[in-house]
Amino acid sequence: MIRKMEEKDISDVLQIWLETNIKAHSFIDKEYWTGNYEMVKQILPEAEVYVYEDEKNGQIAGFIGINDQYVEGLFVKETVQSNGIGKRLLDHAKRGKTELHLGVYQKNVRAVRFYLRENFLIQAEEIDEDTGEKEYIMRWGK
Repeated sequence: MIRKMEEKDISDVLQIWLETNIKAHSFIDKEYWTGNYEMVKQILPEAEVYVYEDEKNGQIAGFIGINDQYVEGLFVKETVQSNGIGKRLLDHAKRGKTELHLGVYQKNVRAVRFYLRENFLIQAEEIDEDTGEKEYIMRWGK
């Protein structure tokens, strides 16, 4: 089930954010993610966040954060990845939008492939000033 994030979900969402970032971005020092944890905790409620809640156990398995038309992040617990949860969250975000934009690290090949499969197109290549890593700026439109 996909629903809007509630205050009680924040710690679970942050745990998924931290664990998934560390695992998916092994090319970035773990301290970068742990160092940004508190800042993300502060700004997370400002975004439009939707969680995927497992109907069997009531646990949050993933989430997507959006600001206007920008996808701030899409995260799915490692143990349940490749089960369609990310696609469902992204499809939910696409509803009511005419376009979406996002940035994804080039070295995160799995995520790049996912977004290409979901009809996002690479618009530009940039360097993320915080990490020094190359990222693709991608766009989806109806």
